[in-house]
Amino acid sequence: MAVAVPKIAMEWLQDPLSWALLALVAFVLLQLRRRGKGPLPPGPKPLPIIGNMTMMDQLTHRGLAALAEQYGGLLHLRLGRLHAFAVSTPEYAREVLQVQDGAFSNRPATIAIAYLTYDRADMAFAHYGPFWRQMRKLCVMKLFSRRRAETWVAVRDEAAALVRAVASSGGEAVNLGELIFNLTKNVIFRAAFGTRDGGGQDEFIAILQEFSKLFGAFNIGDFIPWLSWMDPQGINRRLRAARAALDRFIDKIIDEHMKRGKSPDDADADMVDDMLAFLAEAKPANKSAAGGDVDDLQSTLRLTRDNIKAIIMDVMFGGTETVASAIEWAMAEMMHSPDDLRRLQQELADVVGYDRNVSESDLDKLPFLRCVIKETLRLHPPIPLLLHETAEDCVVGGYSVPKGSRVMINVWAIGRDRGSWKDADVFRPSRFAPEGEAAGLDFKGGCFEFLPFGSGRRSCPGMALGLYALELAVAQLAHGFSWSLPDGMKPSELDMGDIFGLTAPRATRLYAVPTPRLNCPLY
Repeated sequence: MAVAVPKIAMEWLQDPLSWALLALVAFVLLQLRRRGKGPLPPGPKPLPIIGNMTMMDQLTHRGLAALAEQYGGLLHLRLGRLHAFAVSTPEYAREVLQVQDGAFSNRPATIAIAYLTYDRADMAFAHYGPFWRQMRKLCVMKLFSRRRAETWVAVRDEAAALVRAVASSGGEAVNLGELIFNLTKNVIFRAAFGTRDGGGQDEFIAILQEFSKLFGAFNIGDFIPWLSWMDPQGINRRLRAARAALDRFIDKIIDEHMKRGKSPDDADADMVDDMLAFLAEAKPANKSAAGGDVDDLQSTLRLTRDNIKAIIMDVMFGGTETVASAIEWAMAEMMHSPDDLRRLQQELADVVGYDRNVSESDLDKLPFLRCVIKETLRLHPPIPLLLHETAEDCVVGGYSVPKGSRVMINVWAIGRDRGSWKDADVFRPSRFAPEGEAAGLDFKGGCFEFLPFGSGRRSCPGMALGLYALELAVAQLAHGFSWSLPDGMKPSELDMGDIFGLTAPRATRLYAVPTPRLNCPLY
């Protein structure tokens, strides 16, 4: 039955002054609600309803660093209904990641991310709590453990394959960036599925690429929920198609693994085999707290197929482009700074000699290599913006940070903070040498000037594996070849720009000309 609207109400709603009065009442109620919570940090003035959404293109590591120059190390943006905060100095990073770590340990998820991770069935986007702690234990104790020898063998095998591919160039310029990406892609594919089969790999990479586009796509519903019905780009249709493709691909792999029935203790077991030991078909994942060792985890953790699919997406996204980008940046920075490349090559010659390439046992004897890696991670952190979400109302530096806010830790800006680093934008590995001003800094999360792997509860669980791949690949490329730029390009002319995404890779692939420098065959 229709409800008649009184004439006086219709006239009142058509009066502009009435709308102004409503806006004033809403503003007063909001201020009363916020009374006693402290002011919001400084930031650009928001517009009604949409807030600062006209500045969405500035929400990159570089754009937020520029805004921090104007508004300070903790700034506030309002994106529709969403409060967003950018942290750009070590002092505020310590407050968020250490002093109040528990309150900032959730991860935000867009509509697309929540859907493609099966409603946060993974570790990367699961809210902090008992279930997340179990998932992290699974990653640390099983999936990325040093005891998973097959994964570390895959790094060595694929690094050797990279060297062979470079050596076969015949003195022509090689697309080093693409070859490096193939290395990390093959390592993670082998670790996850126990194979580097070309057909299956191509299909899965296509799925990953579509997921990556959808993760970064603008969706009005993330910021103004009552407009979520609008879908001019067809994102909802693409989301359904992408998840269906992942279902078909990984369900087939899970069924094949269940049929072959390998134990996680088998020498050639992969990550899917490890996770199947925790699979409970048609049962929800157990969200009770796990014990402190693998046996306790085995007895308490139950995974669904959705958990397995979502964790595999975490591994693939977290282990391919991030590591590949770091290796490519390290090589590019040394070609841009050839004196540092020559210093590293001299260290390699002194420690390893010219009769073989670098092996795992050499890595701990190469201090300048470690300096190069640290300086690369300072300037080019694997993930430039770390995303957190507040689980409760907080106060940071005297400013209010409401519950449910998105907090962006600008690791890229912190690594270039002029108050913490001398010559902050200059690649200078010697700063990490024993006599350098940054000699005591490490990347394990306790030094808030240097956070390439994050800090606190949500720090990267795959740090050890990523560092191993990074160090071994850079060492073998630097020791195995002399490098020059193509077409007579000078080091100062090398494009050192980046682009923003999940990572901040080079804007252009690195091409370089290799010349073998060892007294042994590299094939």
